[in-house]
Amino acid sequence: MQCVLIVDDNVVNLSLSTFLVKSAGYAVIAAADAEQGIKMAREQVPDLILMDIQLPGMDGLEAIGVLKEDPTTRGIPIIALTALAMKGDEARIRASGCDGYIAKPMRYQKFLAAIAMVLESR
Repeated sequence: MQCVLIVDDNVVNLSLSTFLVKSAGYAVIAAADAEQGIKMAREQVPDLILMDIQLPGMDGLEAIGVLKEDPTTRGIPIIALTALAMKGDEARIRASGCDGYIAKPMRYQKFLAAIAMVLESR
């Protein structure tokens, strides 16, 4: 079973994302901040990471940089899951190393399709 790491500090968003991902048949591990997410990614090497960008402390963009520099985690695809949806945000976030971008509030069908597309291409 493929595993998805979800990194999000908002309990409601994390619960919803976890529910949807599990409902689609994937295993889920979750982290409430970037530091915990990096640690879990290094230890468990998930098949995909869903990364919130606006996190307390280290933000998601910095965490993505750390993950992409680490030989253990650099090959894990990362989809940004963020409320940053202004003009230029998607391009800036993708330039940080993300393999996908989903704006919040998310449409669950688009959310699940993006996950499936990334995981099927692995």
